[in-house]
Amino acid sequence: MFTLNINPIIFHIGVIQLTYYSLVYILGFLTLLFVLLKASKDKEIPLSKEQVYNYVILLFISILIGARIFHFVFWDLDYFSVHLNELLSIWNGGLSFHGGLAGAIVFSLFYCKKNKINFLRLADVIILPAALFLVLGRIANLINAEILGKTTTSSICINFPDIQGCRYPIQLYSAIGRFALLFFLLKIKSNKYKEGFIFYLFLFFISLGRFLLDFLRDDVSYLYLSAGQWLSLILLFITIFILLKHYIKFKL
Repeated sequence: MFTLNINPIIFHIGVIQLTYYSLVYILGFLTLLFVLLKASKDKEIPLSKEQVYNYVILLFISILIGARIFHFVFWDLDYFSVHLNELLSIWNGGLSFHGGLAGAIVFSLFYCKKNKINFLRLADVIILPAALFLVLGRIANLINAEILGKTTTSSICINFPDIQGCRYPIQLYSAIGRFALLFFLLKIKSNKYKEGFIFYLFLFFISLGRFLLDFLRDDVSYLYLSAGQWLSLILLFITIFILLKHYIKFKL
């Protein structure tokens, strides 16, 4: 049993404050920018320096919009339908992983089509910094005492201030699993695979991990599964279909 009581605000000067969650987004933005600039310089992707800056800025805006819309629709529709003034208050939390992923994919597809770029090649490049961003995001969730696990009598649990019961540390489980996935993808990236394989492999494992881990998450269930599990299950089936059809060949 462990009690976590970390101030989610790193520092503040007047009305300006830096939180761990905002720090994650800053680090994610800078890491992705660095990776894409290097890929552009190495001719791995046909983007100019100016295009890289434009893409990264618009990508993060798309992620925030998608993440907020999904959270509004699938998690807190009743609340936000009567508190529309809080819809843009992302600093108060409420960002959906699946929505952020959808926003990133939709925007990237549009951007790649407009600029005649291979989407899957770009996806294979950006998915590694994205995996790191998701690891840090779960650590920020832990500090913010959000995305809570179910209460348990197990000795492996965390007490949060003003939150009843000792909870499964699912934020840590998720962070460890995503870090292992990042390490695995980095390990196999040097091998020659068909474009898009790294991207779809990431989607497969991240969806599978989310589906399984959410059984320990304190969420509302719909037909025995949470909204996050249903979305993960849909993504999992789509990814398996694509992998089997285009990347994995079986010989009987």
